[in-house]
Amino acid sequence: MPKTLRAQCLEAIQKLARMKGADDDGFCTCVSCRKKVHWKECDGGHFIPKGSSSYWSLEECNVWPQCKGCNGFGMRYGSAESEYTLWMIDYFGRDFVDQMHRDKRKVKKMYAADYRDLLAYFKEQIKEQKERLG
Repeated sequence: MPKTLRAQCLEAIQKLARMKGADDDGFCTCVSCRKKVHWKECDGGHFIPKGSSSYWSLEECNVWPQCKGCNGFGMRYGSAESEYTLWMIDYFGRDFVDQMHRDKRKVKKMYAADYRDLLAYFKEQIKEQKERLG
């Protein structure tokens, strides 16, 4: 069964987050544990979980490189989540992070055309990152 447009967008934003987070050698630093991982070996972890927020699920500011351990079990057991929160506060500031939490129950209605436009944007950004990373 083909992937939905939303699923394609989620896959693309996660790839883009990993690529944008990579240094010139292709390595990312996990936002939770600070471990260095090649961008192809890590996840694009959502700060506000994608399943709990249609509002934030496809926003670039919500998706950052995470090692698979932190994005998987680590987020469920709290330590990675608290480190991710501290990283977000350091990067964006407390007010922005608090606003993200307040907005996580908002609904963002997107239509097929919106997903297609967003997917085209993500693909263009990924193309630029591929050129940068070689």
